[in-house]
Amino acid sequence: MPGPYGRDTNGVHPPMTKVYLIGAGPGDPELITIKGRRILEQADAVFFDHLSPSALLDLAPPHAERIYAGKKKSAQAFTQKEVSAMLIERARRGLTVVRLKGGDPFIFGRGGEEAEALAAAGIPFEIVPGVTTPLGIAAYTGVPLTYRELTSAVTFVTGHAVAGIDWDKIGRSETLVIFMGLTTFPQIARELMARGRSPETPAMAVRWATRPDQQTLTGTLATLPGLIAAHAMKPPATIVVGEVVRLRDKLNWYERLPLFGKRIVVTRAKGQANALSARLAALGAAAIEIPTIEIRPAADYAPLDRAIAHLSSYDWLIFTSANGVRFFLDRLDRSATDLRALRARICAIGPATRAAIETLHLKVDLMGKEYVAESLLEAFAPYDLAEKVVLLPRAAVARDLVPAELARRGAHVDVVEAYRTVVPDEAARQLREVFDAAPKPDCVTFTSSSTVQNFVAAAGAETLAGVPVVSIGPVTTRTARALGIEVAAEARVFTVDGLVEAVLRLP
Repeated sequence: MPGPYGRDTNGVHPPMTKVYLIGAGPGDPELITIKGRRILEQADAVFFDHLSPSALLDLAPPHAERIYAGKKKSAQAFTQKEVSAMLIERARRGLTVVRLKGGDPFIFGRGGEEAEALAAAGIPFEIVPGVTTPLGIAAYTGVPLTYRELTSAVTFVTGHAVAGIDWDKIGRSETLVIFMGLTTFPQIARELMARGRSPETPAMAVRWATRPDQQTLTGTLATLPGLIAAHAMKPPATIVVGEVVRLRDKLNWYERLPLFGKRIVVTRAKGQANALSARLAALGAAAIEIPTIEIRPAADYAPLDRAIAHLSSYDWLIFTSANGVRFFLDRLDRSATDLRALRARICAIGPATRAAIETLHLKVDLMGKEYVAESLLEAFAPYDLAEKVVLLPRAAVARDLVPAELARRGAHVDVVEAYRTVVPDEAARQLREVFDAAPKPDCVTFTSSSTVQNFVAAAGAETLAGVPVVSIGPVTTRTARALGIEVAAEARVFTVDGLVEAVLRLP
């Protein structure tokens, strides 16, 4: 019986899906298109190149094969013919195959060659365009490639083979964008000036466009070659020549962000670091996620399960973290009980925990003014706790201040393990890679005592010598100082937003 695309599906030919040639964008992983992201999330195999943002590989499913097929200078993992053959072979096995390319597949990305090979082999394919590097450069350097009063023509040219380009024709373009021409730009500049282009024509070279480590050099056609050499700028870089470069002084928004170029280590657990990393990135920083804490299920759920079985007997249910809410709910879902059994008042330590509770359409009855245990206990002051029964699902290792004080006030407190925190297996290696390299990060953020303790266990307090440390609050700060770590800034409000504000206060 003919299958999709006219192929036999009676077992002679295996099922076949498409190969998707996807533009990954110029560097900022958020610039991938919605369609590109959706397909990447369904991939069985991803072939990526040197300029594909590495963060995008995390979007592919865990089972997906990830194959480096890039080229850096003259070194390449596979020939173009080999890459095309691997795309074809995996498609014939019925896999969803993604070829992830920096920028756009059809602008100096050799996407046309790969599409041609797929077509010749009878492999269905689809092209998903991306934000090409010049458009990213235009947006992130404040240099529009077209501007009514300055230019109405833009030319893209590769700088590989200078002698093979008709500079008489190309050089007349009002805005000239040169790909892969950093090392040959002195020769290109001479060719342009020899054909009448003014030596005073503004020119700009940009490396790693749209990323927090974006490097921009501006000069003129005559001076830019010397600036590139003086600053030892290396590929990959793109050059823009034309009057539009003059607009950079007015329109350069990205490099003026308050944390532009700062490298900031985020130590929160994987899956929970996104909120902090996103806020830092929005301010121009490069967030380096190195989880020093991993959230795992409890070693023994019997105590929590027994508590859930008697949920209706509790007067208060206290959550001291969003993780506690999540694991409590998971065990509740696995039990014979549901939220209808809950008659207790609910207490949350802070806004993130409250938000996790409210997703269950439950109201929070009590929360401290400051998001620490001491403030939570102050909030309990008006309540008579004598003979009240309290359930506190929390981490296996945590401060005993809350249960001890509630018990002193007459409450019966059941403290049950909802989850455990451990040092991730990869933490020591990742920390060495980042802190042993030069330059060191501009700062490190800690969001709990556990993140500090685990950092020290994995890498030692001495690793932080010379690196500013920012703490989410006084409890975390006390832990850090007890371990010999000086804290440069502490959040005034003990939340992710407060932590970011503290980072901004660093000199």
